[in-house]
Amino acid sequence: MKRTLIFLPVAAVTAFSLSACAAAQSTGAPSLAKRPYEGRFNVAPPQVVVEPPGPLPTDLAGRLARWDSDAAGAQQAFAAERGPTASLVSAAAGAAVASESWVVAQQAISRLVATRAPLTAALVDIDRLYLDRSVSDEIDGLPEIYALRDRLADLVSTQDAVIESLSGQLPGQ
Repeated sequence: MKRTLIFLPVAAVTAFSLSACAAAQSTGAPSLAKRPYEGRFNVAPPQVVVEPPGPLPTDLAGRLARWDSDAAGAQQAFAAERGPTASLVSAAAGAAVASESWVVAQQAISRLVATRAPLTAALVDIDRLYLDRSVSDEIDGLPEIYALRDRLADLVSTQDAVIESLSGQLPGQ
């Protein structure tokens, strides 16, 4: 008997809900079927033809080659200076701030930073060139310019990490 009493209210609610759905359908509610005017504007957009960039102008090819060689030279100088700088920093790792070994290590880090000056200067120049050509809509050679810029930025980022690591080994940094 208890089961019948529990299910009776549930059955009444269900019957009421179903009758409400039936009443809504008979009141003229709008149909969700697709109307004849829907989809008229579903057309493909027109094709936009974009000319690919042309080859690098000859005057820029020489500048890019010079920046590339400057970066390669700076990378070689940085690699040559890195070993001696790392040993001087290791020797000063436990030294007091402003002690002689600490000062020598700081100077070595400064020399290491100075070796990359041609690389950072080339990166600044190529950034300026890339921005100037982008603003003036001169797209010829932009892929080559961007590829060199990307490579130089990676070199600078790697060198930044080395310098930060060496500086972090010294006390007071």
